Amino acid sequence: MKPTVYDFDALEFNGRKKSLKDFEGKVLLIVNTASKCFFTKQFKTLENLYRKYNKLGFEILAFPSNDFRNQEPLTGRTLETFCRVQQQVSFPVFKRIHVVGEYTDPLYRYLSDESINGKVDSSPLWNFHKYLVDRNGEVVDFFYSITSPMSKKVHSKIEELLSKAS
Repeated sequence: MKPTVYDFDALEFNGRKKSLKDFEGKVLLIVNTASKCFFTKQFKTLENLYRKYNKLGFEILAFPSNDFRNQEPLTGRTLETFCRVQQQVSFPVFKRIHVVGEYTDPLYRYLSDESINGKVDSSPLWNFHKYLVDRNGEVVDFFYSITSPMSKKVHSKIEELLSKAS
């Protein structure tokens, strides 16, 4: 049986393991983030997207990463404060991970490798690379960093997935 995102865990800022199975039946947008990046301004638009669709079964899961030119120097409480207070995000943000390279987190290995996920073959090229996951936990699409979370393309895909029952 092919794996889904529900087969993976993420670490919360308090160190607790969070099963992604807790998001079963939801449409997910999984994003690698960074606090010192040109695209950091997307936190605001991601939050707008989250508020628009959350009550309809949509979640955003953010995974800070320092893999691209050390643009995520923050860790722990400092990083959590940056996301929650400075950027005012209310969607889940997890502990910093590797999204590319030798130490790639297993979730990101799954998201980026078509031979594992069966659909998408796209490693993040930069911060704020976005993966779209359907209600069955399968990766169905991705958006490069330059694609705004508020773009018509992103909204259309999310609305299409939200309209389908799991």
